[in-house]
Amino acid sequence: MADRKELAVELKHNGHNCCQAVLVAFADKVDYSEDELRKMGASFGIGMGCMEATCGALIGAQILLGLIKFDGKPVIREAGELYKEFEAKCGAGTCKILKGIETGKVLCECDDCVRNAVEILEKYIGE
Repeated sequence: MADRKELAVELKHNGHNCCQAVLVAFADKVDYSEDELRKMGASFGIGMGCMEATCGALIGAQILLGLIKFDGKPVIREAGELYKEFEAKCGAGTCKILKGIETGKVLCECDDCVRNAVEILEKYIGE
């Protein structure tokens, strides 16, 4: 697909949370409908609903990593690498920290978290 990053950001601005946006941007790569992907990601927006937990865009990338790469063996190594790369690129993996809730300093805007999650995942799935 030409530019999944921008598709994901467009989805995010049109009724999808960050996790859903990442998931649906890869609908052509998995055996799930867009509706099923939206359901999978429904409770993972805004740091799992409270900004205290993992970034939804990162969760979406991790779900897709498993859906695309799992072949009967865990994908733990790749999941750890993906997480570390996201954290290095965005400044954190936790929504609360990314949004600067306690510090007042935003490390990475949601749109860029979505873009970065898509870009990093593309590398891991060979796009």
